[in-house]
Amino acid sequence: MGDEKFPEIQGGGSLILAWQIRNKRVLVVGGGEVAAGRILNVLNADAKVTVVSPREGLNPEVAYRIEKGQVNYVDRKFEPSDLDNVDMVLTAVDDPEASTQIWKLCKEKKIAANIADVPPECDFYFGSVHRDGPLQIMVSTNGKGPRLANIVRRSIAESLPANVGEAISKVGKLRQMLRKVAPKPEEGPKRMAWMIKVSDAYSLEDLCEMDEKDMETLLSFYAPDKVPRLACLKAMEDEYDAFDGSFGFCVGWG
Repeated sequence: MGDEKFPEIQGGGSLILAWQIRNKRVLVVGGGEVAAGRILNVLNADAKVTVVSPREGLNPEVAYRIEKGQVNYVDRKFEPSDLDNVDMVLTAVDDPEASTQIWKLCKEKKIAANIADVPPECDFYFGSVHRDGPLQIMVSTNGKGPRLANIVRRSIAESLPANVGEAISKVGKLRQMLRKVAPKPEEGPKRMAWMIKVSDAYSLEDLCEMDEKDMETLLSFYAPDKVPRLACLKAMEDEYDAFDGSFGFCVGWG
């Protein structure tokens, strides 16, 4: 194979995924503070959540979500039948024996499960997450140091531009519009390459300033594979009737 350099296999890590659980059925066993955090995480991912816990064990946040109808609620301890028609199980109860029994049942039924504070009984871990609109950044210590994950996550979040979430939203909107302009599957590579040019050409401030009219004007440059500067787009919109395609001096990539 020669002297090619390939990444070293490190091992011992997790496969970090943006798991899509929209409309998936998630069972949360427990109603305390840890359960409240788990419930918020899966609700933010648009899951359908059922909480099983005696009412006396509910913390204020979990009780609030039940009252508002944000989750389904069963007022009792866990029963094996709760695992019927479930896609994911999260347990957060102060009963190691009961938690292990739930874990074993999940393994029998091939249901993905997370048993709070018991890393060996987890198919996946919850990391420390920074959220800014569509942007999500997760830090995981693979169960070794959750507190340190929070410290690292805060450090990363503090280093990010304040408008990065809005800029990403604008890029997402432009991609949606581009798919309507160039819907054919065979155009996929060109769409991707052009969007890379756009992302490289415009600052976060430019992207945040861009409105739908700007995007429509920008999309007219997809076919010739050009990316004009934002100031040029604005000028073209102001004098569009007089525009004859001779704005070559405005185009930085192509």
